[in-house]
Amino acid sequence: MSDKATGLNLDRKRLDLALQAARLGEFEWDLVRDRFIVSDRMSVITGLPAGEQPARQGEALFETLHPDDRERVLRGVRAAVAADGRYEMEYRLLPPHGEPIWIRNAGIQVTDESGAVTSICGVVQNISETHAEEDQRRTLMAELDHRVKNVLAAVQVLAYQTAKRTTSLESFLSNFAGRLKSMGAANELLTAARWRGAAIAHLAAAELGGLAPGQTRWEGPELFLTPRAANALSLALHELATNAVKFGALSTETGRVDLRWTKLTGGGFELIWSESGGPPVSPPARKGFGSTLLAQVTGRELNGEVELEFRAGGVRVRITAGPQTIVDRPDTVPEAPVMRVFETTPTARGPTNLRGSRVLIVEDAVLLALELETGLSEAGAEVVGPAYELSEAMALLDGPIDAAVLDANLNGLSVTPVAEALAARGIPFVFATGYGDSAGAPLGFDAPIIRKPYDVTQVAAAVSALLAG
Repeated sequence: MSDKATGLNLDRKRLDLALQAARLGEFEWDLVRDRFIVSDRMSVITGLPAGEQPARQGEALFETLHPDDRERVLRGVRAAVAADGRYEMEYRLLPPHGEPIWIRNAGIQVTDESGAVTSICGVVQNISETHAEEDQRRTLMAELDHRVKNVLAAVQVLAYQTAKRTTSLESFLSNFAGRLKSMGAANELLTAARWRGAAIAHLAAAELGGLAPGQTRWEGPELFLTPRAANALSLALHELATNAVKFGALSTETGRVDLRWTKLTGGGFELIWSESGGPPVSPPARKGFGSTLLAQVTGRELNGEVELEFRAGGVRVRITAGPQTIVDRPDTVPEAPVMRVFETTPTARGPTNLRGSRVLIVEDAVLLALELETGLSEAGAEVVGPAYELSEAMALLDGPIDAAVLDANLNGLSVTPVAEALAARGIPFVFATGYGDSAGAPLGFDAPIIRKPYDVTQVAAAVSALLAG
C-alpha cells in the first residue's frame, strides 16, 4: 500500500473516531444519481435504514420530517444552499418506529470542477435531550413565575389585613414582620425539598424551635404536606404561637404548649394545639387578623376545619385537614428542622445607639441596602458603603470599620472573602441573608445570622450587641 493510501486510511480512521466521539452520523445526497446514502451511525441515530436508497428528488428525506416542520426545513435548506452552499437547522424527525426525535442537521453542497453541484454532504445529531431540558426549563420558569406572583399576592393580602387590624405603625411592623418570617420559614423548607412537600414536624420546629425552650413540645407521625398546605399550617402555627407568647401559656415561665398530630384513617391529618399552666384565658373582645385567619382561611386551605376553644386552663385548637394535603415523602428532605428565633416584638426594646460607629454594609439588593443605610444612620452609625459588588466590598476594607452587615451572596459570588478579611482584622460582623442553613450561607464563621425578611431594627440591635460584646 502506498504512503498516500496509508495516509488516507489514517485520516478516515481519525474522522470516524471524531464522528463517534461527537455522536454524529453522516450522510450524502448524491444529486447526480438521485441517491440518498445513510451511514451506520446515522441509521442508529435516526432509525433510517443504512446504505443507499432512492432520494426521489429529496422526497425520501423530507417525508420523514414532522409535518409541522417540513415547509420550514425546505425553505431553510433552499435559502441556505442558494446563499453560500451551507445550512444548519433543527427539526423533528419521525423514525419508522418510536417517538419523534429532535435532530440538528448541518450540510454543505459539493461541486465538480465546472462548479456544478453534485451532492450535499452533512451530519446529524440527536438533540432530543437538549430540547427536553429546554422544555423543562421553560416549565420551571413558568412555575416559578406563578409561585412568585402567588407569594407577592399573599404578602399584599397579609399587609392589607394586618394594617386593617392594627392601631400603630410599631404594631403593624411587628405583626407583619412575624407573618413574613413564617412564610419564609415554610418556603425555606419547601425549597430544600424542591417544592415537593414539607414535614409537619419541620414546620413545628421552625415555628416553635426557638420559642421558650423547655416549654414547647411537638410529636406525631412523619407526614409531608403540599406547598399550599404547608404555608397555611405554618401561618396558623405562627398566629397561635404569637398569641401564646403575648397572652397565653408562654407569657409565663410555668406555661406549656403541646402540639400533637395523627394521620386520619380516611386520609389527611388531625392536629391538636393545647396550652396549659398559663394565665386564665377568655375569648378576645375583638377579632384580629390571626383569629380571622384561623377561623376563615386555615380550614379552607387545608380542606378541613378549625375548632378554637378558649378554656379556662388554656387555649385548645383542633385542626383537621383533608387527604389532598398529604404528599409522599420527597426524595430530598432537610436533614434537620430549620429552627428560627421567635419574635413577637422588635428585637431592640429601646432606640439602638450606634453613635460614632462605622458600619460597613455589603448588600447587592439596592432597596435593602438603602433600608439598612437609613436604619443604621438613624441609630447614629456612620455607614461605610453600601457595597453592591464583591470588588466594591474588598476595596472598602482598607478604611476604618468597626462592624459590618454582610449579605451571603453578591450577584452569584460568595461574600466569604470579605468575611475572612474582616475576621483576620478582628472586626465583628453579622450576616443578613436569605439563605437557609443548608443553602450555602457562609456559616463557618462565628457570627450572628439574621434571616430575610428582617426588620432593620433587628440588624441595628445585632450590630449594637456585637460592638458591646
